Amino acid sequence: MAIPSFDQFADMLDQAVDRIPDCFLRDLTGGFNLRKGNKREGEYYILGEYIEDGIGGCFIMFYYGSFVELLEDESEECWEAEIVDTVLHEMQHHLESLAGCDDLARKEMEELAKALQDRSL
Repeated sequence: MAIPSFDQFADMLDQAVDRIPDCFLRDLTGGFNLRKGNKREGEYYILGEYIEDGIGGCFIMFYYGSFVELLEDESEECWEAEIVDTVLHEMQHHLESLAGCDDLARKEMEELAKALQDRSL
């Protein structure tokens, strides 16, 4: 499959986001946002991130370029599944923040520490 254009990707993302019931969007004041570029932390591409900002409120950012880097040769079904997984992952961060817990963030930090430790061996 050819890589979806930015607009095609935005449409697929909109379809995933539109399925989220409004009750789960409480206090997601900045909504869902999409950037054309990619985002990296070291060797890792960031597909999306939940951001709590005193000025911009709470919002979720997705990085089209990161999806392109990771999924360039994949099927449309794979792209759609990864978009849904990323939306759900970032929504979990949002809901955990509302609940005052950070289990997912803690798990991610443990995985990162393990990956960094494994690289140094």
